[in-house]
Amino acid sequence: MRYLFVLIYLSVSLFSQEVEKKQKVTIGAGVYTQTQPYKDTDALVLPTPVIFFDNSLIYIRWSRGGIYFLGDKSDDFSWGFSLTVQPRTFGYKESDSKYLKGLEEKKSTWEGGLAFSAQKGKGYIEVMALTDVLARYRSWILKTEIGYDFKLGDFSFYPSVIAVYQSKDFQTYYYGVSSDDAKTSAYDKYIPEGGLQLGVQTFIKYPFTKSVGALINLRADRLSNEVTSSPIVHEDYLFSGMASLIYTFEY
Repeated sequence: MRYLFVLIYLSVSLFSQEVEKKQKVTIGAGVYTQTQPYKDTDALVLPTPVIFFDNSLIYIRWSRGGIYFLGDKSDDFSWGFSLTVQPRTFGYKESDSKYLKGLEEKKSTWEGGLAFSAQKGKGYIEVMALTDVLARYRSWILKTEIGYDFKLGDFSFYPSVIAVYQSKDFQTYYYGVSSDDAKTSAYDKYIPEGGLQLGVQTFIKYPFTKSVGALINLRADRLSNEVTSSPIVHEDYLFSGMASLIYTFEY
């Protein structure tokens, strides 16, 4: 624990000059939806707060937050290592579908770990190693995202490609059929290996005024072959999106 405090102290010292500058903050609210890969299950529809903030010490990017402990920021090139945490809105209950009858509930969780991000000009890359902090799937995932931002008229676009390696334990928890499940359901035991999930997404921002605007997120992910082979999975793709009204200001 003392090493964590040392890292926080060093990060405060390293980025103190940046924090003193004026910071831009975006806040808002919207609706998030996400399809489910399981047979005959409805899409998730959830209200969501929207916050974007980065003062080179701490950051919030929609639903994920973190604190930098090492890095450098300049107009031409910026990079940083951070501790980060994010929700995992996933899983199912037996009552969600007749095809899930007899299966143990799989719960949403929170993931935390280490992130590295770098930005040069309008391009960026981020790599994260995350683990399940609530011990649901008791394992880890690796995520890499590469993106670029550009403008088209009044619209701002932030497209990116995403690769997520999900460990065997992750995929077994959310997509597998355990020995106990096989005894109480219509399925044979199925234990998938780890696999790679690939995705594309974009944020789209449109300003109504200098401070008020709309922010939309669209994302599609191709499930790994190990997942699509699961007897409880009916879809090859996951689709998700968010639409929100946002307000941006400086302090």
